[in-house]
Amino acid sequence: MAASGDSRLAIEILQSCFPALDEAVKEYVEGILTGGLDDFDTVEDLHEAIGNVLVELDPDKTQDDVLEICDRLFCIMKQTDSGIDKNGHMKILTAPVHLGSLAENLDETCEEHSSIWLDRRKNNSSQVDLKKLEKAEAKIKQKQEKRTQQTSTKSNGSHVENTATASQQSSRKDKTDSSSSCKTFDIRLENFDVAYGEKVLLKGADLVMAFGRRYGLVGRNGIGKTTLLRMLANQELRIPSHISILHVEQEVVGDDTVALDSVLQCDTRRYNLMQEEKQINEKLNSGSETDSRLNSRLAEVYHELEVMEADRAPARAGTILAGLGFSPEMQRRITREFSGGWRMRLALARALFTIPDLLLLDEPTNMLDMKAIIWLENYLQTWPTTILVVSHDREFLNAVVTDILHLHTRIIDAYRGDYEAFTRTRNERLKNQQKEYDAQKQYRDHIQVFIDRFRYNANRASQVQSKLKLLEKLPELKPIEKESEVNLRFPECNKLNPPVLQLDEVNFGYSPDNLIFQKLNVSCDATSRICIVGENGAGKTTLLKILLGELEPITGFRIGHRNIRIGYFSQHHVDQLDMSLCSIEVLAAKFPGKPSEFYRQQLGSFGVSGELATRPVTSLSGGQKSRVAFALMAMTVPNFFILDEPTNHLDMETIEALGKALNKFLGGVILVSHDERLIRVICTELWLVKDKTVTVLEGGISEYKKLVEDELAAQN
Repeated sequence: MAASGDSRLAIEILQSCFPALDEAVKEYVEGILTGGLDDFDTVEDLHEAIGNVLVELDPDKTQDDVLEICDRLFCIMKQTDSGIDKNGHMKILTAPVHLGSLAENLDETCEEHSSIWLDRRKNNSSQVDLKKLEKAEAKIKQKQEKRTQQTSTKSNGSHVENTATASQQSSRKDKTDSSSSCKTFDIRLENFDVAYGEKVLLKGADLVMAFGRRYGLVGRNGIGKTTLLRMLANQELRIPSHISILHVEQEVVGDDTVALDSVLQCDTRRYNLMQEEKQINEKLNSGSETDSRLNSRLAEVYHELEVMEADRAPARAGTILAGLGFSPEMQRRITREFSGGWRMRLALARALFTIPDLLLLDEPTNMLDMKAIIWLENYLQTWPTTILVVSHDREFLNAVVTDILHLHTRIIDAYRGDYEAFTRTRNERLKNQQKEYDAQKQYRDHIQVFIDRFRYNANRASQVQSKLKLLEKLPELKPIEKESEVNLRFPECNKLNPPVLQLDEVNFGYSPDNLIFQKLNVSCDATSRICIVGENGAGKTTLLKILLGELEPITGFRIGHRNIRIGYFSQHHVDQLDMSLCSIEVLAAKFPGKPSEFYRQQLGSFGVSGELATRPVTSLSGGQKSRVAFALMAMTVPNFFILDEPTNHLDMETIEALGKALNKFLGGVILVSHDERLIRVICTELWLVKDKTVTVLEGGISEYKKLVEDELAAQN
């Protein structure tokens, strides 16, 4: 609890800044400052509690003005800045200070104080929303209850799940930049640490992002990329409060809001003005109020809407939705009718429409087809603010990013250029570092041989001492920490004689009147490497289920080899893993009766070894969970693979390892993927699902990509 003298000083400052402070607000704020400040860890917490109330008192003050006032109040009550002299000792007042007199005597030209002392305003009327007061009090009460609950949990010694934590070194320059009128939108985080439980993800790392550049964050699975994005989004790493951040991570909650309106509502300023305009017109049309102030305010609202070009917003939102695959009919549907994948697209559309100062994207291409990916690449190339994107799609990174941030060995290295430039520069840098290390080691060894030879020779004592001093002055170079190579190994199987899998004259639909496929004829054998492409909703997953035998054709036949054992992988199987078990227990639950070493060996074939195999699945990264699902699929020793988007959440190295493993696999492969590099490495045949049939493209992925680009060009 703060001292009473400090609280009185804070109230006097508040009254000098807000002459219209009425008794109700004064009692509310005074109650917070005198009794409840311990519940606020930062200035932002205090601003959240009283900021909206203070803004209501003086419409001329901006949120930044109110935040500065809260900062002064917070410093006084916490005794962190105010009242401490340059030697670090508390100042002692020899006489009472009357703040009002000081304010009147200040020189108006003094810039140092003009931002602190504010003139009294003629209008002393107070228009305070009591509902906001009650809402602020409820927030404080909720925070107190949460803190009490956390304290109780710790005191009872109950198990607390591992969460990410961060520590960050701040400088006086950072504080000055965030509070000055010349605010920068560059982001500079220096010497910060991030840990997940006992595992240190980053140690003494630096992250610098210039405003308007597009950064790709790359690194191995489980190294902390997604954790870093979440900590930036949650402000657990200190970023200036004036920088708006939006993290596209969770799907939109389904309700009765139309998809187009869901995007439009993201622009809260436009939405609030539209609502206000509607309410004013209702009052004027009903005749209940004819106040000239309403007409004046309505004119102001119309002017603000015109300045922001609000009439163009629906067209811009529609263009974004169309680019992400929403047809005009889908844009008019309510959000609860969409699946999870489409709601993720809707969340991406909302972010693109909002244009925050820092846009955080985590695997944005996972839920998109090739057409939507190409559109997104083109759209982001002219993005006006800063982007930080985590993606495994090499072609997407090459098309979008201007810089690469490489997370490895608990640090972040920055590289200019796209992903291809990054790989070239990094390989060259590693070679030079290794050469420098080898040369210095050879020089050190040469000197050490001389020291060891003449260490006890009195005639050479001065020379030995000189060599020892030379060794001490040499900079210490560390050997290059090479990342372990990723290897995936699928079990060996016997080759099957053709035909292995075939569809003859197949008609399929969920009703005879609404067919999805008509007269479908496709076949594959043990050497097939087929990629299925097409727009979302064209029927790719339905085709896979017909090939698997999960769906029966209305007419026609599915013919499969009698010895075929299909290994089916999809993101659905990853989501169905028991998150409470470790990876060994997941395999043992599905295939019991084997020794623990057998399960470890199986997991090790897919890069899940050592301590990773004993960790709960819930603590693994998305890519590590996918590897566990691969290991589970391989337990049946399949001789034919059907893989639906297997690269989701896998890092670059694992995708390359997957391509090599599939090329060595003796059975057939049918793949649904939008990863252009993987398709080029594996597939020799391309099936295009379109217009209720399947067409074989002789030109492969290049021909399909050209078709998509021509279609997008025609739409524009």
